[in-house]
Amino acid sequence: LNKNHKELQTVAYLIIKNDSIWHESYFDGYGKDSKSNSFSMAKSIVSACLGKAIMDGKIKSLDQKVSDFFPELKGKYAKEVTVGDLSSMSSGLSWDEHYYSPFSIVTRAYFDNDLKKVILGLEVNEAPGKSFKYLSGATELLAMVIEKATGEYLSDYMSKNFWQPMGAENEALWQLDHAPDGIEKAYCCIASNARDFARFGKLYLQNGKWNEKQLLDSTFVAKSITPRFPESPEYGYGWWLHNYLGKKMYYMRGHLGQFVIVVPEDNVIIVRLGHLKGLQTETDPHSNDFYVYVGEAYKMLEKRK
Repeated sequence: LNKNHKELQTVAYLIIKNDSIWHESYFDGYGKDSKSNSFSMAKSIVSACLGKAIMDGKIKSLDQKVSDFFPELKGKYAKEVTVGDLSSMSSGLSWDEHYYSPFSIVTRAYFDNDLKKVILGLEVNEAPGKSFKYLSGATELLAMVIEKATGEYLSDYMSKNFWQPMGAENEALWQLDHAPDGIEKAYCCIASNARDFARFGKLYLQNGKWNEKQLLDSTFVAKSITPRFPESPEYGYGWWLHNYLGKKMYYMRGHLGQFVIVVPEDNVIIVRLGHLKGLQTETDPHSNDFYVYVGEAYKMLEKRK
């Protein structure tokens, strides 16, 4: 594990079992209050905001059409795509998920200061709701829908409904496309710490409940951590899913190896934040470092039995 932490420049590694911190280590000058970028773990948080907006009656259901909020959406299937399609990554959007190409839309989204225009310039040219295809643009469009439906900035909505009620220890920052009145880069870019990110794992582990208060509908939570498409068992609604060591687990995942991994049957949450990620093969949707962080956590837990 230490070799892995060193090679992949881990900055935080945290194991929580039965509500207690079992193991906590920080590297590279980071501590429990240091902020690190969530990257795409933010997608799970946006999905939680969708669940809350449905619970509040601001959005009718996962089947509500995106065109109810953005009639100007373009493309052959623009009128068919639903908010659930955006959350489950089956949007049919024309978006190229290449992080390292200077010409890709992801790169443009990172640096363009009018994200709304970039997103509404995309077309829904593939039939939505049919199969899994991971696209950051889908989450950004979903965030725009939530903002329109609730009449609130996404970061305010998240703070009021989750961050504050869950008693986060530190303030989080969410990057905007331009200051001061831009929109959140919803597919990435929440800066927080390992303990506070872990709270989202705990919320889902507790079926949306926090201190006796139902912050999220339990049916929505259950649906989020169940595969939508049988041929893509690795994804639900905003969460990655896996069966490893004979245990069901679901997790938030971000670029460069950010993880909040939940193992419900053992009441375990594993958080890893850092600068580099492990290798990923064409055949396995889960990167090899995922197995290391889970496997090592279980070795530690076994030792202390």
